[in-house]
Amino acid sequence: MKSRQVLLALLCGFFFGTLHAQGLNALAKDFLNTLSPELRERTLFSLDDEERYNFHYTPVRRKGPSFNDFNETQKKAALKLLKASLSAEGYRKSMEIMALEGVLRVIEQNNYRDDLDYHFCIFHEVDSDAFWGWRFEGHHLSLNFVISEGKLLAGTPAFFGANPAKVAHGPQQGKEVLGSETHLAFALVNSFSKIQLSEARFSEQAPREILTRTKRKVTALEPKGIGYVALTAAQKKIFLQLLHVYVDNYEATYAQNLWGKIEKGGLDRLYFAWAGGLRPGVGHYYRIQGPSLLIEYDNTQNGANHVHSVVRDLTNDFGEDLLRNHLEKHHKD
Repeated sequence: MKSRQVLLALLCGFFFGTLHAQGLNALAKDFLNTLSPELRERTLFSLDDEERYNFHYTPVRRKGPSFNDFNETQKKAALKLLKASLSAEGYRKSMEIMALEGVLRVIEQNNYRDDLDYHFCIFHEVDSDAFWGWRFEGHHLSLNFVISEGKLLAGTPAFFGANPAKVAHGPQQGKEVLGSETHLAFALVNSFSKIQLSEARFSEQAPREILTRTKRKVTALEPKGIGYVALTAAQKKIFLQLLHVYVDNYEATYAQNLWGKIEKGGLDRLYFAWAGGLRPGVGHYYRIQGPSLLIEYDNTQNGANHVHSVVRDLTNDFGEDLLRNHLEKHHKD
């Protein structure tokens, strides 16, 4: 209990502090330097290790040390690296998703729910000019990054989930960690005319889970939904607000670059597709898809009070396109 109280204090301190996403190399080295040889060995993998693609968001056994293994100095250094990779909002969501494990522990009367069971892995020794990656993962969180020269260059897959989506009882009653992802989507779908809704809604029954699950490689899903070009000006504004909710989970420079990539692919080539109910409490699903982007959101489990959401880069998940281009350019025979 004391460990959790200390961690909570650290989290609150970092949330209200300011850390800019500069010098990720230095932050990663600082973190690694706090670790014992045994913890360092458990943390480090090669960049081409298959573990880098071991993407999960369910409560499974994971590699890499967790907060359960860290002392306070190590926790502080780990959190600095996390916060520098995310925006303040992305960091908030991460911390509150972790805290929901404590809520589930009470609801389910199940002690295996552990809000410290979130793991850190670093892929490749952190050098100034080398590509390296890192992952932060636990139940309902999987954040995957590739960095070079201290800058974040790839940040997908990025999974955020919440159970309960909205806390019904207890000290956190009313807490809705992924509320913007939910409310903006409902605002958009319920603004549609009958004709627009017939285009956007591809099924009255929502799929039970995001369709891409934990696939290492994803391709565009079947083209469904209503195109951005078919929206009114007011609807386009809501749509872009919703899209920014996902993009803006990242630190500012990477978020800007990702947004630029989406714009370069063409906003007019984005589609919004919906399945399921049109009000909270009824299972629902939506996705936003474009040439390089796929966002999925599903809320069907536990009486439609259990959200799964993911961002996938169809061209650069796990930084694979970036790394392939680098190898082709610099390592030709």
